[in-house]
Amino acid sequence: MAAELDDLDRRILECLQRDASQSLDEIARKVGSSKTPVWNRIRKLRNAGVITRNTTILDPEALGLEACFFVLVRTSAHEADWQTRFLHAVRARPEVLEAHRLAGDVDYILKVRVPNARAYDRFYQALISEVSIHNVTALLSMEEIKFTTELPLGHMAP
Repeated sequence: MAAELDDLDRRILECLQRDASQSLDEIARKVGSSKTPVWNRIRKLRNAGVITRNTTILDPEALGLEACFFVLVRTSAHEADWQTRFLHAVRARPEVLEAHRLAGDVDYILKVRVPNARAYDRFYQALISEVSIHNVTALLSMEEIKFTTELPLGHMAP
């Protein structure tokens, strides 16, 4: 069930999505409120599970993680045991930034960040040693066109 958000909640969340390190004073000024109501709203949003955590976004290329692969996984095994082992293997690999179960011809898609193609091969070899996979297609991202963690709050109905 979606949380009930008003315009002030959305403005506060937009500020926090852009930069969660801002002070309460800065956020209050930007959203046209005072510090105490902003703090109470943030606390309410945390308690409601809308705000799940604060984090820092790192530049992968600055850290030498220059290769981003999208890995399409097709499986012929759909038993609960296979899925449990696959999900455990994927969740345990720090190279996997995202993993999604899909509808359609592809069963799963993984977003994998590694330094280079050799590192991707090591990841792939480790993954298939843990769980049998029918078919894997790795697509190397040549250029990141857009990346954001900001959800489109301005497009939500009040």
